[in-house]
Amino acid sequence: MQITSAMKMVSAAKLKKAQDAITAMRPYANKLTELLQSLSSTLDDEFGSRYAQQRDVKKVLIVAITSNRGLCGAFNSNIIKEATQLIEDDYAGFSNQVITLGKKGNDILSKSEDVLMNNNEIFDDLTFENVAEIAQTLMDKFEQGECDKIILVYNSFKNAATQIIRTEQFLPVEPVEMDPSVHLDYIFEPSEAEIVEELYPKSLKIQLYKAIRDSFASEHGARMTAMHKATESAKEMRDELTLSYNKARQAAITGEILEIVGGAEALKE
Repeated sequence: MQITSAMKMVSAAKLKKAQDAITAMRPYANKLTELLQSLSSTLDDEFGSRYAQQRDVKKVLIVAITSNRGLCGAFNSNIIKEATQLIEDDYAGFSNQVITLGKKGNDILSKSEDVLMNNNEIFDDLTFENVAEIAQTLMDKFEQGECDKIILVYNSFKNAATQIIRTEQFLPVEPVEMDPSVHLDYIFEPSEAEIVEELYPKSLKIQLYKAIRDSFASEHGARMTAMHKATESAKEMRDELTLSYNKARQAAITGEILEIVGGAEALKE
C-alpha cells in the first residue's frame, strides 16, 4: 500500500508537466494541419504527391505507441489489441509491418508480428528533435515505396482517468474537401506551392510529436489512476485482515477463558 501510494504521487507530479505540454501544443498542431489542408486543397493534384499520393494499398506500416513501464492498467494492452485487430481484421491479407515506440508494445507484438523497428529510448529524452528523426524515417519509407499507408495507434489524453484510443492515418496525407463558397483572397510570399512544400514535412513531424506527447501524458494519468485503485484495494484488504485477526484473537481469548473457568469448576467438585 505504501509503494502504490508513493507511485501514485510520483505519477501525479509527472502528469501535471506532461498535461501542460500536450495542452499547450494542441492548438498549434491543429492550426498547422488546418492551414496545410486549406493551402493544399487549392493546388494541383500532382503537387505534394510525395506525401499525398494515394496508391493501391498493398503494404501497411502500423506505428504502435506504448510505454516502457507497466503498472498503468490497460494502457498498453489496449494499444496492443487495437494494433493486432488492425492487422488481423482491417488489413488482413496485406503485407503488414509494425514499428513500436515503447518497450511494452515491442515485448508482445514482436512475438507474433513483423516488427521492423523499435525505439524505447524516445521517452528518456522526449524532444521534438528526437521525434523528428523518427518522423523523417517514416516519410522516407513512404516516399521510397516501402509502405503504401502508415497508421498511428496511440492513447489520446482526455483527463487523468480517461484515455481515448486513436487510430490516425499518418501517410498519405488525406485530402480534405474545402467549402467552395469560402473564398480566401491571400497574397502568398513565396508561392503557395513553396509554402506547402515546406509545411508538409513540418506538419507530419508535429503530428507524430503530438501523438507521442498525448501517449506520454496518458501513461502518467493511467498509472496514477491504477495506483490509486491499487492503494484503495490494499486499504480494504488491510481492514479485512485486521478484522479477521481481531476475530481470531477474540475467539482464542474466549477459548482460554472458558478453559480456565472449566478448570476452576472441576477443582471445586
